[in-house]
Amino acid sequence: MKIPKSIYNWLSITGIILVVNSLLLMLIVLIFSFLARDTNTYLGVYLYIVLPAFFVLGLILIPIGMLIFFRKKYEEIDPTLRWPILNMNLRKQRNGVIKISLITFVLLMVSAVGSYQAFHYTESVDFCGQLCHKVMNPEYTTYMHSPHARVTCVECHVGQGASWYVKSKLSGLYQVYSVLFNKYPRPIPTPIANLRPARETCERCHWPQKFYSRTLRIQQGYIANKSNTEWNISMVMKIGPQQSALGLSEGIHWHINQNFKIEYVASTRDRESIPWVRYTNLKTGEVRIFEDEENKIGKKALDTLPVRTMDCMDCHNRPSHLYRSSPFYIDNAMVAGAIPKDIPYIKKAAMEALKNPYTNEDTAMMIIKSTILGFYSDTLKDILASRRKDIDKAIAAIQEAYNNNTFPSMGIESSSYLNHIGHLESNGCFRCHSDKHKSADNKVISKDCDLCHSIVAQGPTGNIAYSGFDKSLSFQHPVDVKDNWKTYFCTECHKKLFE
Repeated sequence: MKIPKSIYNWLSITGIILVVNSLLLMLIVLIFSFLARDTNTYLGVYLYIVLPAFFVLGLILIPIGMLIFFRKKYEEIDPTLRWPILNMNLRKQRNGVIKISLITFVLLMVSAVGSYQAFHYTESVDFCGQLCHKVMNPEYTTYMHSPHARVTCVECHVGQGASWYVKSKLSGLYQVYSVLFNKYPRPIPTPIANLRPARETCERCHWPQKFYSRTLRIQQGYIANKSNTEWNISMVMKIGPQQSALGLSEGIHWHINQNFKIEYVASTRDRESIPWVRYTNLKTGEVRIFEDEENKIGKKALDTLPVRTMDCMDCHNRPSHLYRSSPFYIDNAMVAGAIPKDIPYIKKAAMEALKNPYTNEDTAMMIIKSTILGFYSDTLKDILASRRKDIDKAIAAIQEAYNNNTFPSMGIESSSYLNHIGHLESNGCFRCHSDKHKSADNKVISKDCDLCHSIVAQGPTGNIAYSGFDKSLSFQHPVDVKDNWKTYFCTECHKKLFE
């Protein structure tokens, strides 16, 4: 095939070099990705983003160079000839057009397949979680240990539809800038202000009509004493009514009943403080406003704050990236047997090692180990000597649990991202259900525990108390705090365990 003279210019030749080299490198990377045993996130970046970008750039440079060559050649002959003259009656030009059309068609097909693969790659978990490893490692790690680990990031963060895909990519440009120039905050704030409504993401799987059955929750913890006393509590969680045929007439998920509308105003960015709540019965038109008597907000301030309609994310605010506190993940490791629970004082030793924040992960690993070994070598040398192998196993499990929940290099501690499910380490339910939110007609948003759950069993192993059928036990605190748990919020003590 005879190559036209107009292609002999530095711009078109540069384009040809880019196209040929990009194609060869894409082929090599593609073969390597098929043969490699372990996948590499950066291979995808080069294969679907970087190399195709150079390929397209080369394709653009070739005709631009040819056009510049044509104009320089013919402008002296006839200044009006700004564009090449195409005459399909000439066989030479006709054949040229056919060849260029065939090549363009092939390149368009290749580009279409590449664009499709690039789109899917940018929607993948590897792209979201591992490309910027240091920045996204906390989110990726907690995501991989969550119940939604098989749900891709974009299904929740973007959802369906082109408009939100475009929005996510545009917002991603600033994130790329922040990473490249080290402008991102530590910890990265949760973007609760610009999340897509839960009805367009969460409710594609968890639709409201599904929340009918009640469920039994069994939780086991350990007291930080010599014998690591096991403490059990079993609760019937009232996520719906007693009979599923009643729909969302009562229970925890009543809040998203389509016959009612719950709105609120938060006075803090993290929505930890909710001083104003509005209840609307959409059937009867009844409206009732509840205000926190101890945290009232003035009308002027109220007018400047957004009114939010309650949805799934107001309680389930950490569905996939849950950073558990040290008491919780140590209990879980003991239940799983990763930490031998028969080592005297092991829960207390673990909490001693985890009570202070660390500056980086390597320092944390060293100090956790030295603190636990020091705990036993100081006063319990006989236990250290006889159970050294088990203590080393416990140390490894504590270090692993710490690494899965705490990321000091990103400024993330257990209290950095509070979980609003429950009311133990964040006010959660008690943000509204406080007995302090009162309406003009003296109605209150009740703090009654039995609204959400019934305790059917509790107590230490071997001495567990059980309730009768359809009855609930009065809560018994594992440690004697008298009746303080009735008047104080749980967070007033429990947050101190990991601050």
